[in-house]
Amino acid sequence: MRIRTLLPLAIVAVAPLFGQLAKVIGNRDVAMGHLHLTVRDVDAQKKFWTDFGGKPVQNGMLGLIEFPGVYIMLRKGEPTGGSVGSVVNHVGFNARNSAEMAAKWEAAGIKLEKGNAAGQYYINTTDGLRIEILEDKTISTPLKFHHIHFNLTAEAVPQAQAWYARMFNADPGTRGRYKSGDIDGANLTFANVKEAQAPTKGRALDHIGFDVPNLDLTYEKMMLQGAKFDAAPRAVNDGKTKIAFLTDKWGTYIELTEGLAPK
Repeated sequence: MRIRTLLPLAIVAVAPLFGQLAKVIGNRDVAMGHLHLTVRDVDAQKKFWTDFGGKPVQNGMLGLIEFPGVYIMLRKGEPTGGSVGSVVNHVGFNARNSAEMAAKWEAAGIKLEKGNAAGQYYINTTDGLRIEILEDKTISTPLKFHHIHFNLTAEAVPQAQAWYARMFNADPGTRGRYKSGDIDGANLTFANVKEAQAPTKGRALDHIGFDVPNLDLTYEKMMLQGAKFDAAPRAVNDGKTKIAFLTDKWGTYIELTEGLAPK
């Protein structure tokens, strides 16, 4: 596991267990936190994500669906569009046994598209979130969060890679043919497309979330690095959780949280 000197923020390793987003290691203090979805029918989407393999949990007033490495949060609304067509085209999970999981999903009524690679599938939710499944026989759980796939113009790809490295200490590299940035808990994949895509806010995937142990300190560090926030840190959930929001220059709406996981 990489341990590097903190730039604006530090990164944590995501434990492959339910209820544990991250463990602080060295100077790292940011983990993949959640995906916040705009859904037409909250109950139907709770069923989908439970059938998909998640576990509904409660943190005070916050209802979450828990997976190894990520929480799903649902907000009732009318999405302005699916994830395809937005700057975050899709999200990805690893399955330890794709064929076994696919059989379970089909039995639950979840429709699948077979991908070109062995063990690769795609799922589209009724609200338009696209999900990629990639097989990884080495993971310790049946399913685990893997990546966020950004669609950006050619000139934006290296800019975004550098920005996420500076703001979130994402380790620059490649994933297959794509430039990427690795944070503990997620790969940020930057793909090249011809035209700039729509912002995420209001769409099926409204925003992505990163979790930190000290949001006020994280906020100050990011401000020093030139980050511009849409909303400064504030307490919610009867004071159990803190949140702040910013938008990257390509239109990805991002929430930072402190105290997201149930205790």
